[in-house]
Amino acid sequence: MDGPRLYLDYNASAPLRPSAREAMIAALAEVGNASSVHAEGRAARKRIEDARRGVADLVGADPKRVTFTSGGTEANATVLTPDWAFNGRPYRAGALLVSGIEHPSVLAGGRFAADDIREIPVDADGVVRLDALGRMLEPLAAEAIRPLVSVMLANNETGVVQPVADIAGLVHDAGGLVHTDAVQAAGRIPMDIAALGVDVLTLSAHKIGGPQGVGAIIRAHDDIAFSPLVAGGGQENRLRAGTESVAAVAGFGAAAVAARDDPGRRQAWEDWRDRLARTISETGDAVVFGAGAARLPQTLCIGVTGIPAETLVIALDLEGVSVSSGSACSSGKVAPSHVLAAMGVPAELAKTAIRLSLGWQSEECSLDLFAKRWVRVLKHVAPGHIRAA
Repeated sequence: MDGPRLYLDYNASAPLRPSAREAMIAALAEVGNASSVHAEGRAARKRIEDARRGVADLVGADPKRVTFTSGGTEANATVLTPDWAFNGRPYRAGALLVSGIEHPSVLAGGRFAADDIREIPVDADGVVRLDALGRMLEPLAAEAIRPLVSVMLANNETGVVQPVADIAGLVHDAGGLVHTDAVQAAGRIPMDIAALGVDVLTLSAHKIGGPQGVGAIIRAHDDIAFSPLVAGGGQENRLRAGTESVAAVAGFGAAAVAARDDPGRRQAWEDWRDRLARTISETGDAVVFGAGAARLPQTLCIGVTGIPAETLVIALDLEGVSVSSGSACSSGKVAPSHVLAAMGVPAELAKTAIRLSLGWQSEECSLDLFAKRWVRVLKHVAPGHIRAA
């Protein structure tokens, strides 16, 4: 291998930032339950509240509206509930509308009955069809059924950014609530919860260089509350029971502070992403998925006609390059992408999709190294695909 490994899988998990590591080590060196009133407990509480401010600032929210969870999946499962409250009064959502390109933790529907879950179609670029959403909302409003609509801010596979503010406007006009899974967007594009117009959003620490195993729910308003998924204690303002993982939360807060500066690298990431696409396209017939829509600047989902994604992922790994298939299931196997299927991509083409994603530790010098390794991979797995210079 001619040099270091190249990590191009930030959408799966980002390397731990130095500031997050330092915050975690400092927390682990101390003792104290954040619910205790003695000095050690108060010190642990301060670490959590400092982190809460850091996470809130990442999305322009009020810290007291941040609820920590064990990760993005728990955060999504928690807010996908029919049972909410406004100013202490019960508010019940009678239907859940989700797009076909959502993360599996959203497609699972949370605590909604299967019969109450409906799928919003997307176009060929993977963008939610506002016209279709409008038509789905009309009969619900006529029947006085309040919907909860969940659409991710940016897709984990294609990087396509959704018109969440427009979606929120439609849903609020119909008397519903709006959730956005902002896990992949955080630290990659500027975010402001008020500008998005959503009622609640969810985050995950390890996508922005924090530790695995911690996430957050952030509400846009003080007068709105969801029914807890984990009950039994007074932690997190009674919205998520259980002793907080002080070290993980502290690492999340430090990573959030560092990630606020990352959108300043947007242009560099976008240039590098497009260079990666050109490198792949110049050596064979390739398709960039979602190319006609706004995308995250550091995410590329691309397929090379006739070469299975699993073949490329394994061959690149052997060459020292870490990428993902278009969709990697929890067992680590390459699985058909439900995202590309929802976009109407033919199954044979969808099977070729690989995802490359950049992040805070990526460097421009790695692009030339990737190009060399990419050519070697193609010479090995599909020599007939390489175009003559």
